[in-house]
Amino acid sequence: VALHDLWLRIPAGCICGFLGPNGAGKTTTIRLIIGIFRPDAGRLQVLGQADPALVKHRLGYLPEEKGLYKKMRVRDLILYFAQLKGMEAGQARQRAGELLATLGLVEWADKKCETLSKGMGQKLQILISLIHRPEMVILDEPFSGLDPLSRDAMRDLIVELRREGRTVIFSTHVMEQAEQLCDRVVLIDRGRKLVEGPLE
Repeated sequence: VALHDLWLRIPAGCICGFLGPNGAGKTTTIRLIIGIFRPDAGRLQVLGQADPALVKHRLGYLPEEKGLYKKMRVRDLILYFAQLKGMEAGQARQRAGELLATLGLVEWADKKCETLSKGMGQKLQILISLIHRPEMVILDEPFSGLDPLSRDAMRDLIVELRREGRTVIFSTHVMEQAEQLCDRVVLIDRGRKLVEGPLE
């Protein structure tokens, strides 16, 4: 059993951290919210809908396992995903330029994805998950593979998302990251919720 009797309510506009050791059930919970998995009992509601597929255009998702098309150029990849999310090409180019600058990837825009380091690839995936300005952003281990400067930029980006009124869920097994960023935390271990509530 991956998750057992897990009950959560995450208020809009907050940063919520999923904490727990590897194998606790954090990624499974995220995959349920995104609609990759379906619960075999109970019910799920995401942005007011029982089926996450109906609101997928309002969700941004950074998976734990990275999947970039290595032979594509960085800018082309961003525009491809933006258009999959329903953005017009001109709007997507402008937004891509903003995010490339924010994450320090401007000079890599015309290079192939295979030339990026692990940390730069992580930044690119984050950019792709935010390109369409989603209402809810779900980040599975977003700090993984980032150097200290990039971690700071990621932290600032998450805080900015909350300032814009977006809901952010991110998983981590590093307590310090949750303490620095979260309004709420959910502590999961062996598929069960141990603690849920405001950080304090």
